[in-house]
Amino acid sequence: MLKNMDRALGCVLLLGALGHTFGSFEAYAREPRVLLWALCASVLVALLGALNLLRANRPGDRPLAWITVAGTACWLAASIAFGVLIDKPFDPRVVIFSLASFGLIGFGLRSAFGNLPRA
Repeated sequence: MLKNMDRALGCVLLLGALGHTFGSFEAYAREPRVLLWALCASVLVALLGALNLLRANRPGDRPLAWITVAGTACWLAASIAFGVLIDKPFDPRVVIFSLASFGLIGFGLRSAFGNLPRA
């Protein structure tokens, strides 16, 4: 059950990256410099989604778990900052990305600390 939730949240990031890409083209079609940065964020989210899916399938890979925790925490901070910048902290985009990020950070920490040797 938890593994499916972990994978589902990774898929949420992948779908969010797709939505972000289409939204970026729509919002910034006439601003190529801003569009480039927006598309870089789409790539970041897609990569984080893929890495989290990989981590979900490799529960013993602690370095991968820590990489996903760090990257997803950065995306969480960016998502919250975006909500603050647009004066809409409860915008659906912010809420969805934040909830998915919180969940993935939790699952990543679980993977990072899982199966520790007993002292």
